[in-house]
Amino acid sequence: MKGGVLEVLLVSAEDLKHLHLLGSSKYYVILQCGNLVCTSKIKEGEGEKVWWNEKFTLKLSSSEWKNMMMLKLRIMKKDKFCDDRSVGDAIVYLRGVLKEGSQKGCLELKPAPYNVVLEDGTYKGEVKVGLKLISDVEMDLQTERRGCTITERQPRSIYRIILNYTLQRIPWARFLFLHNHATNADGKTD
Repeated sequence: MKGGVLEVLLVSAEDLKHLHLLGSSKYYVILQCGNLVCTSKIKEGEGEKVWWNEKFTLKLSSSEWKNMMMLKLRIMKKDKFCDDRSVGDAIVYLRGVLKEGSQKGCLELKPAPYNVVLEDGTYKGEVKVGLKLISDVEMDLQTERRGCTITERQPRSIYRIILNYTLQRIPWARFLFLHNHATNADGKTD
């Protein structure tokens, strides 16, 4: 069966939104291309930069290749105490790249930065991604897709959603130091 290969090189991310004050953060990326979903390794941020240097090979049938619109990169922050949090998304539009790659037979784009879009629609940080496209490849799509799986979204419990929302918005400093300025009957502070 004829198809194509899309190689995605996830290089790094920088200037990401910091979601907490204590310690360093660990991040990973969920790549979604059509119905294929890949997850990167978890890496710790060094300063304001996170390095993955990880390659994903996506084997696509000719019908998947023709209908491919974009590559979505969701940057996630690994959390110890509750579910992992989304930092933001970056989208790489593939329509023109795939068209040119199918005409030339092979096309390689050096790693370039893409803006990370936060939940409120603003931009904060960037992720660096490179692409390589090889078209008209004879392949067996039943073979391994190198860390990528076809997945459907798992339903989430309403209780988990409410708990995550609440834990993310509690002003922890105020809660932990609530009784810091308690006064005695004499008017003195403890």
